[in-house]
Amino acid sequence: MPDVSALRQALLDWYDAGARVLPWRAPPGSAERTGPYRVWLSEVMLQQTTVAHAAPYFLRFTERWPTVNDLAAAEDADVMAAWAGLGYYARARNLLACARAVANEHGGVFPDTETGLLSLPGVGAYTAAAVAAIAFDQPANVVDGNVERVVSRLFAVETPLPAARPELRQLAGTLVTDARPGDWAQGLMDLGATVCRPKAPLCLLCPVAFACVGYRSGAPERFPLKAKKAERPHRQGIAYVLRDAGGRVAVVRRPDKGLLGGMAGLPTSEWRTAAPAFDPPVAADWREAGAVEHVFTHFALTLRVVEATGAGEFDWRPASEARAALPTVFKKALDRALA
Repeated sequence: MPDVSALRQALLDWYDAGARVLPWRAPPGSAERTGPYRVWLSEVMLQQTTVAHAAPYFLRFTERWPTVNDLAAAEDADVMAAWAGLGYYARARNLLACARAVANEHGGVFPDTETGLLSLPGVGAYTAAAVAAIAFDQPANVVDGNVERVVSRLFAVETPLPAARPELRQLAGTLVTDARPGDWAQGLMDLGATVCRPKAPLCLLCPVAFACVGYRSGAPERFPLKAKKAERPHRQGIAYVLRDAGGRVAVVRRPDKGLLGGMAGLPTSEWRTAAPAFDPPVAADWREAGAVEHVFTHFALTLRVVEATGAGEFDWRPASEARAALPTVFKKALDRALA
């Protein structure tokens, strides 16, 4: 077991000297903490997304909807369109559900405990702990992928992920105290993001290398161990790019439930293992426009693209406006048809 006091002091000193400047973060040691709305919004955006990719979205969201009440009052379609490109679209639906719960059931004020935060729609253990620690300065155990990697190396945990997660969470908890819990959580995140990297960790720059069993082993990059991944399934589909005589693009709203639920989309077949039947939304002179590839979390997709000129009951938008509203997979299909 490392000297927790020495390890914590070394990491917090390192964080004080060089914390990343992020749009949702208060400076280390600041008496004025980041409010829970901004912490919550940033943490939801950062799930499965890099800081560089999420930051512009965060700035646009907080400029357009500066408070949780503003977001709660927003139109679903506006929020889904603003989210387009961040991926994992269930997060956007949960975002609205949570904002509305805070506005309608809590008077626009976030609960200030992990238990209270966990009662909100779409808020899981990690997000609740992050908001509790960073916004409310509570000694919560904040464990994301970066923290898992740091802890697995500090303790040289031999159990492979994902089975190691309970052990890693327990070990991370042994390092949490009442002192500066928000800065501690963010310091660990910064360490994992900038020094204790997945490949080629910069151990000579690490402030806690003196306490790291993985470093002493001579192969810190070996940790965390990972179980062999199952092969990602493959599906096929057809995207129908329909334009009217003026060049506007036919857009549809996808069902609320399911993949890309509630998002703007192109008319499309089901996405299945076998090639789907050709069943266009309207009769027209459909022409082949090639195919695009896209990878979701749980499957890879080959989307055959066909295009035509026609009419029908759709949400007709100029091509640039349609493209801006579409999630990435449909942007690819539209770009293919317009190329």
